[in-house]
Amino acid sequence: MTDSQNEERRLSLDEQMRELLKRANVAWVSQSSGIDEERPRQDARRAKEEALRGLREFNLKPRDIRDYLDRFVVRQDEAKKALAVAICDHYNHVRLCLENPELEREERAKHNIVLLGPTGVGKTYLMRRIAKLINVPFVKADATKFSETGYVGHDVEDLVRDLVRAADGNVELARYGIIYPDEVDKIASAPATAGRDVSGRGVQTNMLKLMEETDVGLFSQTDLLGQIQAVMDMQRGKDPGPRTISTRHILFIVSGAFDRLADIVRRRVKSGHIGFASAGGQSDGFQESDWLKLAQTSDFVEYGFEPEFIGRLPVRIVCEPLGVKDLERILMCAEGNVLEQYKRDFAGYGIELKVDPDAIPLIAARAAEEKTGARGLMTVLERTLRHAKFELPSSPVRTLVLTPRMVEDPDGELVRILSDRDGAIRDTVRTEARLALEGMLKGAGVRVTFAPGALDRLAGMIIDSGKEPGEFCRERFKDLEYGVRLIVRSSGQTVFCVTSRLVEEPAEELSRRIAASARRQKQTEDRTGTSDGR
Repeated sequence: MTDSQNEERRLSLDEQMRELLKRANVAWVSQSSGIDEERPRQDARRAKEEALRGLREFNLKPRDIRDYLDRFVVRQDEAKKALAVAICDHYNHVRLCLENPELEREERAKHNIVLLGPTGVGKTYLMRRIAKLINVPFVKADATKFSETGYVGHDVEDLVRDLVRAADGNVELARYGIIYPDEVDKIASAPATAGRDVSGRGVQTNMLKLMEETDVGLFSQTDLLGQIQAVMDMQRGKDPGPRTISTRHILFIVSGAFDRLADIVRRRVKSGHIGFASAGGQSDGFQESDWLKLAQTSDFVEYGFEPEFIGRLPVRIVCEPLGVKDLERILMCAEGNVLEQYKRDFAGYGIELKVDPDAIPLIAARAAEEKTGARGLMTVLERTLRHAKFELPSSPVRTLVLTPRMVEDPDGELVRILSDRDGAIRDTVRTEARLALEGMLKGAGVRVTFAPGALDRLAGMIIDSGKEPGEFCRERFKDLEYGVRLIVRSSGQTVFCVTSRLVEEPAEELSRRIAASARRQKQTEDRTGTSDGR
């Protein structure tokens, strides 16, 4: 075989391997390229150091984290405090270890956490916000998808590999990330199981190893593509990087509803305290969350957890169920709440979604009936607005008000809105014209009011013109802000009324009001003896 044939064969193999790696989104660097490889290495090292800078400079206090979480999650005050303390303790230790590597050798129990509480109370959202605040990689997974190693199903070590991917391949940063297995109560061992419990006790045992200090391979046995890439890097003389990652500083936070745990705690407490429920009535009014707060390790073991497993979760936090008032606060106060999402959805179609305050309690009450916490809000809003979101983008309606009547009868209210086409158009134009004028006079420091019939007349003129309300108002009332400022300066008035006469003849009416205001100011000065002619 000639040299040219060998070269063609090598290029052909290169092309095949490039295509293979391209499909898996793996970057390809040709062996024959003349690119200086030292600069990419330096850039990679700088990127890794920059990613760790936030941990090296970690200085948050528990109150800082609690206050941050208050912006997004309603209630759960005790849970926020406990989480804030555990997170600060853990990442203060991480910072000290980065400053002084000698501390790595000291034994220290991690603040691994178990979150208990019903669905929809904010357990996952709390952790996502904390990970975003600290800027560390975060991985959430359903614990029920894992099985004991060697059986069909996912391996728990995949959680650690997913953490590396969440850190964009930065193994050093992934060493300090957060792993969040949800629905962990579903891997409790069954009381009586014939044969091996491969998705219960087996998963607990494997997860126990991760929560301790262990090294996890970055490539699983089934990751053929990753192994091919590692071999190619080695052949090119490229630094292959670490092959394993230590879980010593990875924080594990598990969560679940633990439905049966409250009954277990109740039986233990009542059997251990004769007359607990009757004499003194201490358990009167106890909710499920109150019983969960009394849970001990023995209760978790009876629930189906291995003592070693639950013992590695020393921080136990109970989240409170949400009531109607809590759901109202979520809609009105929480940043990024589901109502804001719906407003953005409608805005994508050019429709402004407004909310009548009287509709909020009704939405919250119906969401509470769903028994799914904050998720019930989306259920109610989806049921209320689904058809409107389908129909209105193809209609002339550009403003939708979410009223109590729409919550009670969404289909009937939508039919009314669509059937009253002309009325809907006029309502939309009225609203946009009002907002435009209020915006134009915002800098003048006055509150804008409208005389009867003024907005209707203005809306009619806008519809006849065929222009956008904002454009029409800016053209017709171009001198309005300047004139109002003169009136405010001479009279000190804080309210400006838009009348039909101002709409019909803006320049003449504005000039008349300016002159009248100046006359009143002159008369006032004459009466008080402060005029220049005195």
